[in-house]
Amino acid sequence: MIQENLNTVESKIAEACRRSGRSRDDVRLIAVSKTKPISMLQEAYDLGCRDFGENKVQELVEKYEQLPKDIRWHMIGHLQRNKVKYIVDKVAMIHSVDSLRLAEEISKEALKKNVTVPILVEVNVAGEESKFGVSPSETAALVEEIAKLPNIIVKGLMTIAPYTDHPEENRLYFANLKQIYVDIIQKNIDNICMGELSMGMTGDYGIAVEEGATYIRVGTGIFGERQYTAI
Repeated sequence: MIQENLNTVESKIAEACRRSGRSRDDVRLIAVSKTKPISMLQEAYDLGCRDFGENKVQELVEKYEQLPKDIRWHMIGHLQRNKVKYIVDKVAMIHSVDSLRLAEEISKEALKKNVTVPILVEVNVAGEESKFGVSPSETAALVEEIAKLPNIIVKGLMTIAPYTDHPEENRLYFANLKQIYVDIIQKNIDNICMGELSMGMTGDYGIAVEEGATYIRVGTGIFGERQYTAI
């Protein structure tokens, strides 16, 4: 099942790249593996997946310890400051930085462990009350403040678009995030390396690729619906 799903996702990414005149190499697929057992992650790994995304710190740490060390782990869920210390030396990127206080904690813990942590600033483009993220109007100012911190580097922006049965409705939000990203690049802020846009999930990643996503986060499209089985 996973192989068939990955083939389908891959063909859709490639087609979206063709439609938008982009290179397939410009888009990286993150297999969102939250709640999935180690066996499924290992299967995806054996099929070539190297980027995995987790929502919860404890789950990421447990899987990190059990799976191959060349996996690039992405923290894509809301991150509490008191849990930063557990993952700063384990993740390839933190996608969900939405406040200066969180960035300061990441910087502090990264200094302790002598690592530099790549992060994305999470933007609540759609203004949904149920979602985390900084407002579009405050994004550039937050990036400028984070850029002053040691051992942390802003690599780009992330958003979670609204859930919808009509993916085309989210094109506006992806296009808006891309514009915020371009505007920040033009500011030439020191100590930022804007190159990444993390946007698009199972239902709308094709649209996100067309609008400039460099990371797409696909869970259900690879692993299927969440299954809760008795142990």
